[in-house]
Amino acid sequence: MCQIGVVIALVACCQSVVTAQSREKKVRDDRARVEKEGFWIYNDLPKAFEEAKETGKPIIVVLRCIPCEECVKLDDELVDTDPVIRPLLEQFVCARQVSTNGLDLNLFQFDTDQSFAVFFLNADGTIYGRFGTRSHRTEWRPDVSLKGLAAALQGALELHADYPNNKEILAGKRGTPLEVSSPEEFPTLKDRYTDRLSNDSNIVKSCIHCHQIGDARRDLYRKSGEAIPPRLLDPFPHPKVIGLILDPHTPATVETVAEESPASEAGIQVGDRLLTMNRQPILSMADVQWVLDQTSPEGETVSLEVDRDGKKVAIELQLDSGWRKKSDLTWRVSSWGLRRMVTGGMVLKPASEEERNKLKVEEGKMALKVDNVGQYGAHATAKKAGFQKGDFVVSIDGRDDFLTENDLFRYGVTEKRAGDKVEMEIRRGNQSKTMTLPMQK
Repeated sequence: MCQIGVVIALVACCQSVVTAQSREKKVRDDRARVEKEGFWIYNDLPKAFEEAKETGKPIIVVLRCIPCEECVKLDDELVDTDPVIRPLLEQFVCARQVSTNGLDLNLFQFDTDQSFAVFFLNADGTIYGRFGTRSHRTEWRPDVSLKGLAAALQGALELHADYPNNKEILAGKRGTPLEVSSPEEFPTLKDRYTDRLSNDSNIVKSCIHCHQIGDARRDLYRKSGEAIPPRLLDPFPHPKVIGLILDPHTPATVETVAEESPASEAGIQVGDRLLTMNRQPILSMADVQWVLDQTSPEGETVSLEVDRDGKKVAIELQLDSGWRKKSDLTWRVSSWGLRRMVTGGMVLKPASEEERNKLKVEEGKMALKVDNVGQYGAHATAKKAGFQKGDFVVSIDGRDDFLTENDLFRYGVTEKRAGDKVEMEIRRGNQSKTMTLPMQK
């Protein structure tokens, strides 16, 4: 290796070590601060449930990735500075969970592409509700707020005060068992992690992050030769999928209804506050997503009760087959695993109007530009096959109806299996080529 290459490698190595040390320090400093304050129970859910049984208080469990700067902003505010939230929290047993090692997946089911998820529970495991939504890689403000969290806390306290009279309508807030009961039991995780964090060595490396659960679930199906189920491919659909934009400062008040959407056709109006969905009380946008997640991808009718100008109105929301496919997968951490499986590590983006005109591709036909090509491991599969940044993919297996990366992901993991090969027609400059890309595990 030349001297310049050696210097670059050493710099990269040093940066990696510094980053790892920085993350490790953040985790240890966070734990020291939380344990010193003594307000939150740190990474000890059994203790939280035991305390709730003894005190009769409800439980709030915050699942928070460490370190995540965007999550820390919201979480630190709710703990340390907000004068409305703090008195509400004092009525709960407060537990903070910074890893998913040993987490009971039959109880704690949530969108694993989130890095901040909140549960409100009874000591017997009954779930009152959820909080925490994100529909963008870094921006969370359109989906969560401190006011919204305060409203969810207040709603949970009201449900707790009425418990167990309302136990029947809360039953649907708990899901069916997953493939395994704890993250470290998944085949792709079991040899790398245990059911707890390492306190003496590298905490960061011993941590199972939220997104790894979703990755492990998808890998389980992919490696067994099965199609990834729609509910796992499009998890916890955002309300915008059905045509709703909700106010993040309230439990679930409608700000916008998209025209010709399921919500519009059902008669939902701006200003409506969603009180229940399928009889389940709604405390936040995350509760709406839970109900949608439990709704069949093949379509079904969801019953709603809304508050409209002080009056309760019953609404039937009809979701037809394929409704989940409007979800955006590209912001999710899990999209990187899908790129490994389907595009061999390529990042694809729709061509601009100018680029489409230059390519002479009609509107409504496929033209996906290769925005990036992976360089390492399975993510370098496309590179090894000859694909280059700046290529335009205009058809796959003779089909030109894949208009977005989302469309391609769904095709690759539902109709193709690992080891299959697809023929891609690309445009490179003035040339047209047909290239072969193998599907990955």
